[in-house]
Amino acid sequence: MTEDGTTAGGLSLDAARQALAAQPFSGLLGARITEFGAGGATLELDIRTELEQQHGFVHGGVLSYAADNALTFAAGAVLGPAIVTGGFSIQYLRPARGRVLRARAEVVHAGRRQAVCRCDLTVTGEDGAETLCAVAQGTVMSLNERGRGELTT
Repeated sequence: MTEDGTTAGGLSLDAARQALAAQPFSGLLGARITEFGAGGATLELDIRTELEQQHGFVHGGVLSYAADNALTFAAGAVLGPAIVTGGFSIQYLRPARGRVLRARAEVVHAGRRQAVCRCDLTVTGEDGAETLCAVAQGTVMSLNERGRGELTT
């Protein structure tokens, strides 16, 4: 993070929030970025009935969405705004039940054109305790030269 609040990729938390707001699907889910910079990002969303599957757990597609976006935003803090997910894998560890889903991602390694990132997905219960429910890892690729274009996930 630089003195003016921007990352090595030239982005700020405010710019990351604007990029997320430009994604209609993220708006539908009610996702928000709470941390961004220094090769990391945290994405959160409130858990509600519409995001659950038939057994009352957060749907795996919602967990995958959160991991994908968190991984890509973390990479954007290093690679710059013109990026796309190259691929990712997710392992579901336990059913996700709670009030808030949190996806915390960090860059593990970054080169000029791609970054490898990992993400821990947790849920916060009614008692405020956080429980790890899934982990993900992925590769994010730069579309252009560093710092050019718009953040796309």
